[in-house]
Amino acid sequence: MDEITIDEFFKIDLRIAKVVEVKEIEEADKLVQLKLDIGEFGKKTVFAGIKKYYEPKNLLDKMVICVNNLKPREMRFGTSEGMILAASNDDSGVYLVGPDPAAKPGMKVS
Repeated sequence: MDEITIDEFFKIDLRIAKVVEVKEIEEADKLVQLKLDIGEFGKKTVFAGIKKYYEPKNLLDKMVICVNNLKPREMRFGTSEGMILAASNDDSGVYLVGPDPAAKPGMKVS
């Protein structure tokens, strides 16, 4: 495991986001396209490899944690402007990491 300094960690801007739109990517085995509302930071498009684990309709209005300052990445199906946090291991699947129900889009996670 590579260790980072606290200063390196503070460079990561984690924000609460609400999934406001979900598009299933028919041609992709793993990807779904999410539109995230990040409060005062506006909306971002994120491609997430969670298709096998979540039904698109169950993702709508879900609160997630987003890496807000990740450099946009050109992908086959469009540009991904961030990343959502999820936990996983080889045996049990993928689980989205979510905030407390009282959290609002745009709040900083620290």
